[in-house]
Amino acid sequence: MAIEVVKENAREMAAAKEGDLAVYHAIVHNNTVLNRLKQEHKVHFVEDLKELSGLNDKLAHSGRSLADTVVFSAHGVSPAVRQQAAAMSLATIDATCPLVTKVHSEAKKYAREGYHILLIGDSSKHQEVIGTKGEAPEQTTVVSVIGNRKHDPNLADPHSVTVPDPDKVVVLTQTTLSVDDTMKTVEILQKRFPKLLIPPSDDLCYATKNRQDAVRKIATEVDLFLVVTSDYSSNGMRLLELAQDLCGNAKRVESVKDIEESWLKGISSVGVSSAASTPDDLVQDIVAFFKTRNAGLKLIEEGEWENISFRPAKRIPAARQVS
Repeated sequence: MAIEVVKENAREMAAAKEGDLAVYHAIVHNNTVLNRLKQEHKVHFVEDLKELSGLNDKLAHSGRSLADTVVFSAHGVSPAVRQQAAAMSLATIDATCPLVTKVHSEAKKYAREGYHILLIGDSSKHQEVIGTKGEAPEQTTVVSVIGNRKHDPNLADPHSVTVPDPDKVVVLTQTTLSVDDTMKTVEILQKRFPKLLIPPSDDLCYATKNRQDAVRKIATEVDLFLVVTSDYSSNGMRLLELAQDLCGNAKRVESVKDIEESWLKGISSVGVSSAASTPDDLVQDIVAFFKTRNAGLKLIEEGEWENISFRPAKRIPAARQVS
C-alpha cells in the first residue's frame, strides 16, 4: 500500500507540474524499492523535514522543485514530526502500516489511563520504535527483545527494567520482531510484573509471522537458505537469523546477482524467503535462476497466502493538519 501510494502521488504531482514528491524516511526498508522510486518517479527521501529546504535549493538549479507534500513512511512517525509538517504548511500523506497505527493507538490509550509502557524492540533507532515511543515518551521504556543480536545501550534489559508502579504496566511490541523471542521476552516481563497488562490483540505483523512460520517448515530440510532482504529490514534480518539457526547455512541477498557460485557447491536443495517489503520479482528471479540451472527442479511452496489489502492513504491539505 505504502509503495503504491508513493508511485501514484508522484505520477499525479508530475502530471500536474506540482513538483517532486518527498518521503520522510525510507518508505520501506528495501534498497531496490527505494532506487526504483528515485530513478523512475523522482522521489526524494529525507531523515529530517529540515532537509527539504536545502533539497529544494538543489533542485532549483535543474529547473525542478519539491511539491508541498510529504509522505510518512510505513514505519510511522511521532506526533512531533506531524506537528513539524504542520508548522511548515506541508500537506501530508500518511502511509503508516495500519498494524503500526494500531500499536500507536494502544500507546496513546494506555498512556491516558496512567500505565507505564514497556515497548519491546530491537533498536532504539528503528523508525517504528521512535514513532511509537513518541506517542508517550515520558511513559515509555523501550526494552530489548530476548535474543537481540545488536548491542544497543539505550534499550532496557527485560530482566532488570524498572517501572514507576509495578501494578500499572503494559507491554507493547515492535511489529517486525521474532515471534519466539518476543514471547520469551513477554514471559520474563510477566514474571517480573505479575499484573503486567497484555493487550488482547497481537502486535506482531501477520506477514512477519507467516514468513517465520514458513522458514521453520523448510529450513531444516534444505542445504542452503537464501533470504532476499536489505540489511536494515528488521523483519528480513529476523528471517535470516532464524534460517541460520535452523539450517546452519543462510545467506542474505539483495537480488539474484548476489548469489555466489561457491555457495552452490554440493548443494541439492535451497530454501528461499524474503522480507515483507521485498519486491516479488526479485524472489521470482531467483526461482528462475535455479530453474535455468535445473530444468527438472521441483518447486515446493510453503506458507500462508496473503490477500489482505489496506485502504490507500489520502493526501491531507496542510490546513487540516491535527497534532
